[in-house]
This record gives sequence, C-alpha cells and structure tokens, in this order.
Amino acid sequence: MKIAIGSDHGGFALKVVLLPMLQDLGHEIDDVGCYDTGSVDYPTFADIVCKRVSAGNADCGILICGTGIGMSMAANKKDGIRAALCSDHYTASMSREHNDANVLCLGERVTGPGVAEEIVKVWLKTSFGGGRHLRRIQLFGTV
Repeated sequence: MKIAIGSDHGGFALKVVLLPMLQDLGHEIDDVGCYDTGSVDYPTFADIVCKRVSAGNADCGILICGTGIGMSMAANKKDGIRAALCSDHYTASMSREHNDANVLCLGERVTGPGVAEEIVKVWLKTSFGGGRHLRRIQLFGTV
C-alpha cells in the first residue's frame, strides 16, 4: 500500500517512530515533511497529504501534529477526504469499518509511540464494511 505521511513540528518525533515500522510492514511511504522540529504550519502538510490521497497518488494518508486536532480539522476541509483522529485501536478500527476513513490523524502529545504503532496497524488492516455504512458516508458528499 502507498501511504502519504506528513507532520508538523509537534508530530515530527512520532512520525520518525512510525516510518520504519511502516516500511517493515512492506508499505511504500511518501514522506511529505516536515523533516525536523523547526516550527511549521500544519495545514501545509495536511494539504499535501490530502491532495496525494484525493488524486489517487497514495492509497491513504497519515497526519500527525501535537494533538491531532489541527490536522484532522485541516484534512476534513478537503474534497474526498474522510480523516479520523484516533486515540486507540477501537476508534481506528471503527473509522475504517464504518466510515471508510482514508486519512488517519494522530496526536504525538496525547498518544504514546507504542499505542500509535498499534493504532496504525489496526487502521491499515481494517476494511470498510460497506452496506448501510456506504449509504451514510455518501451523505457526506465525499465518496
């Protein structure tokens, strides 16, 4: 699977933890930045990742900031994006199974690296359930 991943300075350290895990799982990674802890604006990176996902240049995206809230809000402004801020394996699973989320948002300052790795693994392996859930997400206008 091709995954576009981006972070701001507040999510950089968690991104560094997730990159080798994603590669070890066999995924192709498109790291769009940021590349250090210097202050940057999170909407810039949300925009790049979401454009890659919407255009079909990535199968899904992962966005990381300090809390995950800013990235989630910025991503959900983009056409064709269903971004989910997840803090545990259950929300990760449900965001895919029920909502067909195509962007996962994480907060480095609220989710530890071990939990974040488990969230990502569950999110990537969970499939969309379709059925009544498809009808509901079609009401979003972003399918």
